[in-house]
Amino acid sequence: MSGGRAPVPGLDFTAIDFETANGFRGSPCAVGAVRVRDGVMVDRAEWLIRPPVGFDRFDPRNVRIHGITEDRVLDAPRFAQVYDELADFVGTDVLAAHNAGFDVGVIESGLEVSGRDVPGLEFVCTLVLARRVYDLPSYALPSAAREAGFTPGRHHDALADAEACAAILVDIGRRVLGAPPADAEILPGLTDAPAGRGVDRLMRAQGLGVSVLAPRAAGSGAESKATRQARRTEGVFDARVPLRDERAMPDFMRWPDEGVNPPPNPTADPGHPLFGQTVVFTGGIGMSRQSAKTRAAAHGAQTANRVGAATTMLVVGDGFEAADLHRPRAEDGAPQAVTTALAHRKTRDALRRRDRGQAIALVSEGEFLQMLDGNWPDAAR
Repeated sequence: MSGGRAPVPGLDFTAIDFETANGFRGSPCAVGAVRVRDGVMVDRAEWLIRPPVGFDRFDPRNVRIHGITEDRVLDAPRFAQVYDELADFVGTDVLAAHNAGFDVGVIESGLEVSGRDVPGLEFVCTLVLARRVYDLPSYALPSAAREAGFTPGRHHDALADAEACAAILVDIGRRVLGAPPADAEILPGLTDAPAGRGVDRLMRAQGLGVSVLAPRAAGSGAESKATRQARRTEGVFDARVPLRDERAMPDFMRWPDEGVNPPPNPTADPGHPLFGQTVVFTGGIGMSRQSAKTRAAAHGAQTANRVGAATTMLVVGDGFEAADLHRPRAEDGAPQAVTTALAHRKTRDALRRRDRGQAIALVSEGEFLQMLDGNWPDAAR
């Protein structure tokens, strides 16, 4: 966090970020953690991880994102051991993550396939909070961190992303809860206990609550959806099992038609980042467009075929990243179309509407997939 910023008394939490070896979220290969006290980053930790046995294949798509290869983690401890150390670092803190459902899901699925108890955890999502407090063309972690006045490190470096997440929550806490004068003396560890935890007060101020992962003993109750899906794809995630010849695999990167727009699920979680959004898709990602719409609607989103006045989110495939939005502008005001994603009519229409004041978030494939359940679709392998 930049120097000279006033602390936020009572705002205590630990920010985390995981990177995974493949499309199953129970395949962590790195984690970063940042402890925050009174709105100040006071400690950091990071680990390389060998994913759980049987779920440890490194997908080239993931390697291209974070740069971590199987060779780099050969001597690293397995996830179950790393989690014990992470849990000691976190203690009783509320966890924060940018799209926390994914990162907490990494813990849940990673422990499930490791045969370990799932602990009870409290967590908050800085992606959800950023959408409520900021007005940005993209709420991806680097964009939100810059809005928080923080210069992020290399995206998809676990510790750098945990720092960026921490900076976002501190900035939002400062904006929502206020902060004492910059010259006020605040001692480390000072809290306003009578008013409750700072994280609780922040969430209540936004009409939200702290989310909870319920504890569960190993082998008891139903496993998470992501784990159940992964177990059905026998051998896909197991580094010991040879894959089929990739040349024989069909191309699932094309979306032949728009499909139908299913009604949004009225019982979906209001705290989910897709809930209440009007979502349009452009370009290709690793599932059919109909499947993408169905899964978005299950989380309370209304989907549509075209960008319009009601659109609040455009999911952009074809390798779009938030950094693309910062490229030099073409004559029509859109970023230079150096990628296919920026050349799409819908993308250009959304950017023009944003320039006129309409609040439309541009979301990458990776961000959208994490909003769902973190698994690459089976057919996209």
